[in-house]
Amino acid sequence: MQIITYSPAYTIVPTYECFNRCSYCNFRVDPGMDKWMTIDRLSQILTNLQTKNICEILILSGEVHPQSSRRQAWLDRIYNLCELALELGFLPHTNVGPLSFLEMEKLARVNVSMGLMLEALDLSLLQGVHRHAPSKLPALRLEQLDWAGKLKIPFTTGLLLGIGESTSDWEVSLQAISNLHDRWGHIQEVILQPYSPGSQENLRGLGFDITKLPQVIRLARQILPLDITIQIPPNLIPNPDLLLACLTAGARDLGGIVPKDEVNPDYHHLELTTLSALLTSAGWELRPRLPVYPPYQHYLSAPLIAKIDAMRSKYLNII
Repeated sequence: MQIITYSPAYTIVPTYECFNRCSYCNFRVDPGMDKWMTIDRLSQILTNLQTKNICEILILSGEVHPQSSRRQAWLDRIYNLCELALELGFLPHTNVGPLSFLEMEKLARVNVSMGLMLEALDLSLLQGVHRHAPSKLPALRLEQLDWAGKLKIPFTTGLLLGIGESTSDWEVSLQAISNLHDRWGHIQEVILQPYSPGSQENLRGLGFDITKLPQVIRLARQILPLDITIQIPPNLIPNPDLLLACLTAGARDLGGIVPKDEVNPDYHHLELTTLSALLTSAGWELRPRLPVYPPYQHYLSAPLIAKIDAMRSKYLNII
């Protein structure tokens, strides 16, 4: 059987507030309209998770403006949340929007991997869905991927499909990711995420034509180096046959299987046993993995590697 991986994960949101206003977003609230996650609250959550077969703590946050007087407090809160997760035996993966070089360097000390979606390089989106989203500038996001390479951070990025980009942009964006990986060798996975309309957004679009997802996966597999894994979100794929077609096309990871998809809260994951049975019946074996892939572990500090080794000792079948 060929192996398909997933991450046993739980999502922590330091804050939903965000200064961007992407018209497809089902996540954000206006700045100042949300209470931040406290360390005490996270301690309660993580203590309850210690018997739940969770290895990854995904830190996913709205963005505080880089010039805000609250920016440093926001960054410190994220750092402290990651630090606590490590202390309690979990492996943090942080995706909180663009960071300064020094901010990224700091968070890398308490994360086994980090991420930022490239989404698309199509500049026309700056007059469309990203019109009120300053941090979605393509050059800014490419810079983030480059900095992650310089800092030797095992990194996840990806494309958001069906938000108004041209189909030719898929190739352009994938090639840009490939070029950065060729330079630094740090991109462990690329997510191909179909835009799926939700109940809280302003766009009210039709969404991505999901039947085209295998086509995009095949394109990605042609462009990306083989050591980059292609990830797809199974809760956004509406039927089993299409999911299996995506695997046949080259996808090999299903991302974090979480109790709630914070980015797409209207779309729920199948029960893990149901998903595993579906894949087994088609000749695939579903296996858990850590948030850092084995070939990228050597980039990390000795203390982080020790945390990874402890997790592997706890879950003997994990990749």
